[in-house]
Amino acid sequence: MLTNKENQNVPSVNFPVRVNDDWQTWSSESLFAGKKVIVFALPGAFTPTCSSSHLPRYNELAPTFKANGIDDIICLSVNDTFVMNAWAADQNAEHIRFLPDGNGEFSEKIGMLVDKANLGFGKRSWRYSMLVNDGVIEKMFIEPEVEGDPFEVSDADTMLQYVAPEAVQSADVTIVTKPGCPYCAEAKTLLKDKGLAYQEIELASISIAGLRALSGRDTVPQVFIDGKHIGGSDDLEAHFS
Repeated sequence: MLTNKENQNVPSVNFPVRVNDDWQTWSSESLFAGKKVIVFALPGAFTPTCSSSHLPRYNELAPTFKANGIDDIICLSVNDTFVMNAWAADQNAEHIRFLPDGNGEFSEKIGMLVDKANLGFGKRSWRYSMLVNDGVIEKMFIEPEVEGDPFEVSDADTMLQYVAPEAVQSADVTIVTKPGCPYCAEAKTLLKDKGLAYQEIELASISIAGLRALSGRDTVPQVFIDGKHIGGSDDLEAHFS
């Protein structure tokens, strides 16, 4: 049976981590002491729900979490550091710290290590998220103990609702940009200042003709909010004004 550890200290564990071809040791104390940290744990790197939904949404909302007092967001899985590093590179999740619980020690001590031998996974972490405040677990969202891999309460939006209800993302924002564009940088900064996460599409992924068909323009940035075309950086500033 899974155990809710709210109001308890996080387990004291040393994590061997490979950083830039060197071995480092990250301790629980260095990760959590004096900080407000979100941890979301999942069954495995490169697995479907983890790669398509769980991790990307936390990365997307990371600026909003940071604006509301969160110092770090950690993705934990019972995988070795090489697998976690490869997954980090594949996901381009620049706002997330990847934490390899290779031996399952942290997951076991926190009561979340489960047997997934039927899938050939061995022992893995159950899916959950938690808010850790200066080393103390303030809140846990633990997925229900049912068959399969439920994904109902450990998502980023549920955590944001707890951390800062007034900051819950209400707009679906997409911005078309190109590298080195100063107006694109201005528009992205403005969106971040407004606490809005966005999906960025670089011009290399779409033709000028395609951009013109979508927006009626052939310049970047072009911003869309909830399916409505807003325009460039000046238009975006006028929209918020």
